Amino acid sequence: MLLAINTSTQQFGLAFINEDGTVSAEYLMPREKGHFGAFMPALDFLLKKLKVSIHDIQAICVAIGPGSFTGLRVGIAAAKGLCHALSIPVIGVSSLEAMASQIPCPELTVTPVIYSRKDEFFLAQFHIEEGRGLIRIMDDAAVRHRDLASAFGRPSVFIGNDFTSQASVIKNSLGTLARLAPAHFWNLKASAVGALGLIRFIAGDFDVLEALEPIYHRPADIR
Repeated sequence: MLLAINTSTQQFGLAFINEDGTVSAEYLMPREKGHFGAFMPALDFLLKKLKVSIHDIQAICVAIGPGSFTGLRVGIAAAKGLCHALSIPVIGVSSLEAMASQIPCPELTVTPVIYSRKDEFFLAQFHIEEGRGLIRIMDDAAVRHRDLASAFGRPSVFIGNDFTSQASVIKNSLGTLARLAPAHFWNLKASAVGALGLIRFIAGDFDVLEALEPIYHRPADIR
């Protein structure tokens, strides 16, 4: 059983993934600030509901960014602390790649976007190929809203972490080049982080615990 953690977006989540890829349980927090104190109570809640012990966790998959600076620090620190205490491996997963994997339709170009700051998105592009899964075709980038139109020249399915605020910006900037995923697909799910992590777990491809760090892509805002 794998524990998957996402704290890279405003809605943090936890999920338990079985070795056959099924999801035993998933917990998604409401969208609010300062809610990371609920992390350990949420984990304890899921363990009790599943009637399993924390020692049944075989590995931890954690979203490593890009995304919220505070959230990434909290999630990765929690994952590393638990892995150290339990003597289990850790697997870092790209937030954008995990989000793109939530669009299961083959032969599509998918652009996941995550809030960076008021006028900017973190984004990347992937092509979904039958039998091969996600193929990255664009590296992670930070793009200002005003530059979206010049950054894309072909249609893509967009998925993000805040449909209410992001969808209109994307559609207004790109017009027919932007195909919006249905709203219920949006928001990064911990189970998607776990699904990608499971592939590496089965292959025995783990990260070095001490070396695992967040992917920020830009300096923190100083207020």
